[in-house]
Amino acid sequence: MSPQHAAFLEALRPHVSAERLITDPARTLAWGTDASFYRLLPQIVVRALNEAEVAQVLRLAHSFRVAVTLRAAGTSLSGQAVTDSVLVLIQEGWTGIEVLDGGARIRLQPGVIGQHANDALRRFGRKIGPDPASIATARIGGMAANNSSGMCCGTAQNGYHTLAALRVMLGDGTLLDTADAASVAAFRLSHADLLRGLETLAERIRANPALEAKVRRKYRLKNTTGYGINALIDFIDPVDMLAHLMIGSEGTLGFIAGITYHTVPDHPHKASALVLFDELEAACQAVSALKAQGAVDAVELVDQPSILAVQGKAGLPDFLYGVTTAATPRAAALLIETRGASADELATHCAQINTVLAGHTPAAHSGFSTDAAVCETYWAVRKGLFPAVGATRPVGTTCVIEDVAFPVERLAEGVLRLRALLGQHGYDEALIFGHALDGNLHFVFAPGFDSDAEVQRYSRFMDDVGQLVAVEFGGSLKAEHGTGRNVAPFVRLEWGDEAYEVMVDLKQLFDPAGLLNPDVIISRDEQIHLKDLKRLPAADDIVDKCIECGFCEPVCPSNGLSLTPRQRIVLWRRIQQLRRDGSDAALLAELEQQYGWLGLDTCATTGMCATRCPVGINTGTLVKKLRGPTERPALAETLERHLGAVVGTARAGLGVLKLARGVLGADRVHSLNEAVHRVIPVVPVAPVATPGPAGALPADVPASAGEPLVYFASCVNRAFAENPGGGDTLADAAFRLLRKAGWAPKLPAHIATLCCGQPFESKGASDAALAALRRTEAALLQASDSGRGPVYLDNAPCALRLIEAQRAGQLDARLKLHDAVSFLNDQVVPRLKLTPQVDQLAVHVPCSTSKLGAGAKLVALAKQCAGEVTVPDIACCGFAGDMGFNRPELNANSLKRLKPLLPEGCGCGVSASRTCQIGLASHSGIPYRSLEALLDDCASPA
Repeated sequence: MSPQHAAFLEALRPHVSAERLITDPARTLAWGTDASFYRLLPQIVVRALNEAEVAQVLRLAHSFRVAVTLRAAGTSLSGQAVTDSVLVLIQEGWTGIEVLDGGARIRLQPGVIGQHANDALRRFGRKIGPDPASIATARIGGMAANNSSGMCCGTAQNGYHTLAALRVMLGDGTLLDTADAASVAAFRLSHADLLRGLETLAERIRANPALEAKVRRKYRLKNTTGYGINALIDFIDPVDMLAHLMIGSEGTLGFIAGITYHTVPDHPHKASALVLFDELEAACQAVSALKAQGAVDAVELVDQPSILAVQGKAGLPDFLYGVTTAATPRAAALLIETRGASADELATHCAQINTVLAGHTPAAHSGFSTDAAVCETYWAVRKGLFPAVGATRPVGTTCVIEDVAFPVERLAEGVLRLRALLGQHGYDEALIFGHALDGNLHFVFAPGFDSDAEVQRYSRFMDDVGQLVAVEFGGSLKAEHGTGRNVAPFVRLEWGDEAYEVMVDLKQLFDPAGLLNPDVIISRDEQIHLKDLKRLPAADDIVDKCIECGFCEPVCPSNGLSLTPRQRIVLWRRIQQLRRDGSDAALLAELEQQYGWLGLDTCATTGMCATRCPVGINTGTLVKKLRGPTERPALAETLERHLGAVVGTARAGLGVLKLARGVLGADRVHSLNEAVHRVIPVVPVAPVATPGPAGALPADVPASAGEPLVYFASCVNRAFAENPGGGDTLADAAFRLLRKAGWAPKLPAHIATLCCGQPFESKGASDAALAALRRTEAALLQASDSGRGPVYLDNAPCALRLIEAQRAGQLDARLKLHDAVSFLNDQVVPRLKLTPQVDQLAVHVPCSTSKLGAGAKLVALAKQCAGEVTVPDIACCGFAGDMGFNRPELNANSLKRLKPLLPEGCGCGVSASRTCQIGLASHSGIPYRSLEALLDDCASPA
């Protein structure tokens, strides 16, 4: 660490708690990584919680002359969110959402994930305008700072044009809130020179008609190259200029501390179609005709190599498999979406679009689908093209995505010229796709940056791209991904000397010391785009295809506590690289030591990361591999053989816990438990909502009483009671419910000894897990008459374990296994009459239920039991089997947002996993019930 950084850090310590000041090499590498193809190692990472802390960082940075980069989600693609100085993370503590004017406006803090903003607006039939493909991960601060747009918003609905008000902090720590008249008035006095400087720059542009015309023309296209100097001529008031200049400024002019958007309609009726053309030119001509017709909301162009890249994806039309390199080398597909305020309006739009398409002779047409699942499949494949390309690259190469815009009337010519240019430089693997209505194209390729020759090849290619797009076509070198480092050397080429000098003077006006995100947008280094290029060395076959996009991070329960899946991979890559080259033994030893807790001990291994990863990487699989087999396999096998006694001992322990709470009080017992755990970590912590012991399982039902059904009671539901006080079991409520629907549930023989094997598998005791699986298989086969009757699995994690084992050929295929949620939805509730008994209900979809594809069914069932249902965006509660007892900090970290997400008056929750219910109840302050008990309260025979 440099002396000035060390002095800066010491001065900052009184203002930011020590655990949020990160300087160790493991976490600075992990936290300093973003989705771009640049790698810089910050000297200090600050996890700021509020504006006061950011203000201190900026003031001290000015005093000690250290550079500062602010970042939210790290999904930026062009190098604008990495630094070798001070990185300030804006995530936790910055997630405030306030819906205004019945949804017409929304006020957001910069740490809000874009999708969460849309979730808050959904009931109003509105959404925010920007819609980047990364919206489920990207945060509002980064979206605004990059002027992110996306597939549907075009230019009219981007952040610039939907901005209502801005809360911005300048480099000197001054805060301006344009929605607050007093703040504006004070700013006009304190920063009169700055505002006069903006007026002077505006006058310079207006005094030059050719320059003014150029600025207006450039912003008819999507354009994020350089600063948004259209703000200087779009507005008269310099405060308005300042606010709009911040959109797309990439943290180089100030910090966006809050933003208020005008929202846009989110029409409830939508339809999507895939249309194939044998010739790229015909597809582009159809795009122009569709844009003129006006019934479409989005049109995505996918070139022939891109079609080939997604042919293996499920749910796509069969005709795409007819595209081959030899037969249709110039094929292209259009993914079209249209929307309507009503079903009739939607049908009219579909008919109008089909008429236009018919005039351009498509080779095939899927027809418009209004099925949400079909449409989601189409768009998920499109959104995943960038990471999917990265997954097919040779190991060791880097995935680069570039983002340009051609005048839409010259789109076909632009695509062909760009394809030829890629081939000329040897990037034959490249894919081209993008937002065709705006002439906006992305192209993805995989250069190797491990030699000077490869770097120079990339340099020559970028020079030619600049000439082609900016000079020959008058387009944008950066349409929506931001200038960053990669295009900073080309801003002058695209804009010309006069406009570029305006941008240089603008940067000087706001940041004369050059401390705010230097070398981004404006750089004196003409080679900056060729420096600090990221290499992705081999680490493990499980994760080598990761391109560090970060899409996995929002669903990771250890996000913010230790590492995310992306960060685990980044750090493991570095460890493996150091092991191979032997260049720094001391650093390697330190990283390996830290990886134990950061990378392995605190990973829930639930695999939710794979559900968000476009190429399905399950980092939990890597973690399980690195943890290795259990060190005491004999003990695991002994426990498996005596499982009945183990569960009995657990019930006894729960009885002691109940007794102790009655004598000493629940809070005191919990405090003592936590104190002992801190001293002796092997002693588990019982969360405050841990229930008492379960009672005896219900008796069998004669077969004549209904249709036979085998009920597999999981060990966790045999140990924990359904109600906090203990006694009753989940099976009590489930049997009552099932009988009402005409089923005759019965337990398999020796149920007390049965287990799905998940507890052993998660600990690396594979032999014990397999033995448990075999014992359960035999009992279920016997109870179900060799698979003739259905088997009901009452706990979602156990259901996932058994169903996946059967899919993998490890369990007899004759068994008809049903997870509880799906069986209740499909074969129980249709036979019942449900009367809602709850006013407000919170629903948690466990990881296992999501993986089983039953999440929507769980929510649908809950809606039949309550007046209003809330589904907080908690993808994984972090309890993860027994980790909630042994690593309670993981559960607490994952659920720290839960209570604020619950609506006022919500007094009850529901889930499909018993351990999830314990964690949720402990951290929300409200009881969480099983789905069976909730339905039982509401159900009567139909």
